[in-house]
Amino acid sequence: MKTLFFSLFLSIASLVAFAQNPIDGNWKGSRETPNGTFEVNYTFKVEGKKLTGIWKTQRGESPIEEGTVDDKKISFSISLGDRKISYTGELVSDKEIVLKNERGEMKLAKQ
Repeated sequence: MKTLFFSLFLSIASLVAFAQNPIDGNWKGSRETPNGTFEVNYTFKVEGKKLTGIWKTQRGESPIEEGTVDDKKISFSISLGDRKISYTGELVSDKEIVLKNERGEMKLAKQ
């Protein structure tokens, strides 16, 4: 009986240890600008409290810098040449993140 409970405990512990964070993965958003629609793709990876990944647009890509995760809240920055843009965001569902920066708000959909 003890062996059964121990095995069950190890199975559950393994599932929790390898559970993927819902922020992980590919996300897509867009924003209307005076020059047309600006599409952005993000690939996020959460490791503990650290957020890493890539920001991609039709103009190129850049790594996510200074990324942090606190439960459902995220923050990071993107460097574009000598300019740094800071973002904050929140996972509002398993399929949507709302990001904010100096230019406004953008909703991202999980791909």
